[in-house]
Amino acid sequence: MGSWRAMEFPAAQPHPLAAQQADLAALAERSRQRFLSRAQGADFSSNDYLALAGDPRLGRAITDALARGVPAGAGGSRLLRGNHEEHELLESEAAALFGCESALFLANGYTANSALLATLPQRGDAIFHDGLVHASAHEGMRLARAECIAVAHNDADAFADALRRWRAGNPRGTAWIAVESLYSMDGDRAPLAKLARIADRYGAVLLADDAHATGVFGAGGRGLAAELDGRENAIVLRTCGKALGAEGALLCGPRIMRDHLVNRARSFIFSTAPSPLMAACVREALRVLDDEPERRARLADLIAYAEEALGPLGVTRSGSQIMPLVVGEDARTMALAQRLRETGFDIRGIRPPTVPAGTSRLRISLTLNIGKPQIDALATTLSEFLA
Repeated sequence: MGSWRAMEFPAAQPHPLAAQQADLAALAERSRQRFLSRAQGADFSSNDYLALAGDPRLGRAITDALARGVPAGAGGSRLLRGNHEEHELLESEAAALFGCESALFLANGYTANSALLATLPQRGDAIFHDGLVHASAHEGMRLARAECIAVAHNDADAFADALRRWRAGNPRGTAWIAVESLYSMDGDRAPLAKLARIADRYGAVLLADDAHATGVFGAGGRGLAAELDGRENAIVLRTCGKALGAEGALLCGPRIMRDHLVNRARSFIFSTAPSPLMAACVREALRVLDDEPERRARLADLIAYAEEALGPLGVTRSGSQIMPLVVGEDARTMALAQRLRETGFDIRGIRPPTVPAGTSRLRISLTLNIGKPQIDALATTLSEFLA
């Protein structure tokens, strides 16, 4: 009989998601782990600036669309039977409203911004982007074939210098300038008029993300980037899930932009089209901009009131509906946000990498879902908590 041999078993294997467990533990150690939480208390955190998300007009637009047979789902990508009349009506109406040659409707702002930057710039081009531009722009640049160059925040002279240096060695490539018209974490504005002149001077295309300004600023609520509409070297991104209260995003610009994205943008080609019902909803939201200018007037009044009430407490007087209170340290920021939410104010803490290290903050957002009494109450509570 042969000699007995002990069976050999593989050494104990680590948990297949051990790296993810370690990552979450590291985030928790730095007070940066995120959790989902429901809306509660007075709305000082949403992007529903004009209080349209729950407005009966948008609800009726959806029920009316259902009644005339508009489907809830598109059933496929827009190139594979998912293209609906409601999509095309929205795009033609948006182009007319904003005074641009064409518009393209996509699922959301993140998809639109990343598709834009991943698709249009070519090899030999360069993307000059503001240092605080949105994460969706960075996602597009990560996929882009063009060189990407960060420029100091809101510094038009720095953009001009960077483009001049690049253009001296690159006479044939296209330069792309990527900025936000209104920055979502600071509430400050890009120098769009100066950047447009720089784009003209150096043969560049200006890409303006107008997500947080559309519906709130500009003539008729057309946004801060309305001055760029109709230019052959400008493209404006307008999201539909903020002041417009719906969902999706519109890329507004020259016809060649639309045609090239339809043919080359992978996130457009290979994604199921947005719901035709949502396109009908956005169409109604755009009508509200013309029909109810008093919404913008009321919000402007709230902004001025809040600056007087909250400014003395350290809240940034941004001149917009986004008014951050920079706390600095991550754990203190989140503890303060939690106390405010427990007291009835829905305010969220924002930490790196969303904002630069050392600038964790409370992002106070003003919407027509609250009024002056809630602002007064917040001022009183904040003064107590910050004492």
